Amino acid sequence: MSLLTLSSLLITVSALFAYVNYRTIKLPTTIGIMVISLLFSVVLVILGKFGLNTGVDFAREVVGQIEFDEALLNGMLAFLLFAGAMHIDLEELLKSKWIIGLLASFGVVLSTFIVAGAAYLVFNLLNIKMPFLYCLLFGSLIAPTDPVAVLGVLKTAGASKSLETKIAGESLFNDGVAIVVFLTIFGIAINGEPLSAQHIAVLFVQEAIGGAVFGFVCGWVVLQMLKRVDNYQVEVLLTLALVAGGATGAAALHLSAPIAVVVAGLMIGNHGKKGAMSKTTIQHLDTFWELIDEILNAILFLIIGLEVVLITFSGPIWIAALLLTVCALGARMFAVSIPVTLLKLRRDFHPHVIKILTWGGLRGGISVALALSIPASEQRDVIVAITYVIVVISIVLQGLTIGRLIKATSEPNA
Repeated sequence: MSLLTLSSLLITVSALFAYVNYRTIKLPTTIGIMVISLLFSVVLVILGKFGLNTGVDFAREVVGQIEFDEALLNGMLAFLLFAGAMHIDLEELLKSKWIIGLLASFGVVLSTFIVAGAAYLVFNLLNIKMPFLYCLLFGSLIAPTDPVAVLGVLKTAGASKSLETKIAGESLFNDGVAIVVFLTIFGIAINGEPLSAQHIAVLFVQEAIGGAVFGFVCGWVVLQMLKRVDNYQVEVLLTLALVAGGATGAAALHLSAPIAVVVAGLMIGNHGKKGAMSKTTIQHLDTFWELIDEILNAILFLIIGLEVVLITFSGPIWIAALLLTVCALGARMFAVSIPVTLLKLRRDFHPHVIKILTWGGLRGGISVALALSIPASEQRDVIVAITYVIVVISIVLQGLTIGRLIKATSEPNA
């Protein structure tokens, strides 16, 4: 199947499922598409059990041709992050820099080790063979909150500007840190690299700090170009080039492409809109990136729902997945509680901020993509299946209820 045929099929099915969702269950678009595609996949699998294999075989053929980890991490993610970062208020972000910084660094590392320890105990309890290094690998990929899922849900959650900035800001930056942690553990567990504090520090500086500097430089260059142009077609094209070229350049230099495009997006969305664009350009730019965001989100959540046709589940894996879903949520609560408690000595927080940040920490496509990037093995199959269950539960359960939680605990100056 050619790339054009595959893309056309995914876009068509996304549109049909979006229409069905709008006309029937009326969930938020991305979650609705994922739920319908998940139900569709489950029906195909069940029919396959009764000998009606045509549908499930075709679905497996289609989904099997999608290299999900490559498509998301090296393609769609950069455009989705840029679209999200463009709408973050930089002044609000700087006000919350300490809590966002701690959650995106200390919080990710702490959550990684808590989940890894819990996973090791659960796997031993259920007689599932899993070395501790693979448990750490699982902890690192399930630790980060997913910016795509979080930003998609926040659009309709009704959070205050300050609270929205904390949740969205953390999700935009923590995936870059989480990928560094994942790559470090991946090198040890898969490639047999020695554990070295120097190696970890160099990798962090190269990926995270280097990515931020690269994104700043690229954003600054495009910003200067935008100041010298007053044509919205050219200006929109420049931002598109910034994302595509910036992400590709960062990856080629072994820098964090997600962090690079987030920094660039913050620059264009704040300094660019205030000092380099006309009202007409801003309107067209916002419309263009909103459409890019909606289309890619629809396709991404469709693929997440369809992935179930390729995953094998068993009784112990289901039990492990449900137990570790609770453990991942508990780890998130600890990772949020410690930084918030420490920073409460210096500033005031919303009284329910720990609950909201914990429940608003959705897992999403990044976790699935990282799990799929692990080389084929029995351990990989288990990790992929459990990660998938945690992601689906997180998106559906937390995604559909975070708005109610925010409304129920709403306070001024969150």
